[in-house]
Amino acid sequence: MTEPDEYDLLYLSRTVMRPTAGTWARHLLLLGLTLCTATLAGLIYPFGAYNWIDRVDPQNFGDVITLPLVYLGLIGEAIRNAAATPGGLVYGFEFSISLLFILICHEMGHYVMCRRYHVDATLPFFIPTPPMIGPAGTFGAFIKILSPMPSRKAVFDIGVAGPIAGFIALIPVALIGLATLQPAGPVIIDGGITFADPLFMRIGGMIVGHDPATSYGNAFYYAAWIGLLVTALNLIPSGQLDGGHAIYAVFGERVHKWTGRVAFPVMATMSVVGLIYYGSPSGFIVAIILGVMMRIRHPQPWDMRPLDAKRKVIAFLTLIIFVLCFVPFPIRIS
Repeated sequence: MTEPDEYDLLYLSRTVMRPTAGTWARHLLLLGLTLCTATLAGLIYPFGAYNWIDRVDPQNFGDVITLPLVYLGLIGEAIRNAAATPGGLVYGFEFSISLLFILICHEMGHYVMCRRYHVDATLPFFIPTPPMIGPAGTFGAFIKILSPMPSRKAVFDIGVAGPIAGFIALIPVALIGLATLQPAGPVIIDGGITFADPLFMRIGGMIVGHDPATSYGNAFYYAAWIGLLVTALNLIPSGQLDGGHAIYAVFGERVHKWTGRVAFPVMATMSVVGLIYYGSPSGFIVAIILGVMMRIRHPQPWDMRPLDAKRKVIAFLTLIIFVLCFVPFPIRIS
């Protein structure tokens, strides 16, 4: 990244918002809660050994009053099962800490670049979700930008800094996970869920000599797999996703608008294909997100000058990251 030029000096002279002690406390509380929910998710199917589906009586789901007690009972049993298994609780923390490390690096990439351009932004908000209800115990994290962007250069740098930082962070996690895979049959968890490996995992498997398609997953593998999925989803060129920021900065408003209009029907079609052929409804969530993104106008920066050649090279490298991370049907249910 080049240093800000003279056009940015007026904007860079402004005082950037600094988080207060109370703000830090709120964000750290959310991070702590997410660590707890992600650790529990690491103990539970499909990432951990505790298969709660085999222990559920479908009749209990019809009783709204007892349903919370059933849920808490399953969580308690999962914790007891992990505590009674050598390394069981450690496995949960290996999953959660690895996953949060990737997410923190992603969001801090955005945040640090916002500070560099004196753009007001919140600290990362982590979103904890109950295990067995939310994916991996979290819906990820985000920062909220609170002031206008000074230039297309700033839009690009802030947009791509997150996925690049997150991708770099997940590389060692993925290599550890791939190197410690245990040989088995196809990677299908009890119940028929298959995690499709993106190109990065396949290449990494060849490097370490372990084929993830014929091995059982582990905590590091699953954390890196989710990190790759998050990176790929964020790099879809639509709306105010990271990929949308990059497309806007490189090609301008018109191309940005049309890539969003193309991304939505493509993802909607893929969602139907995924449901019919793989029994997986997960693509519909992404399609809904892209549909919402189409309705949100991208903010126009003050300086609309085109990007320099160095940033266009970085944009191409970001496209390569997307190709390495993206898989059309990541979760397949048989």
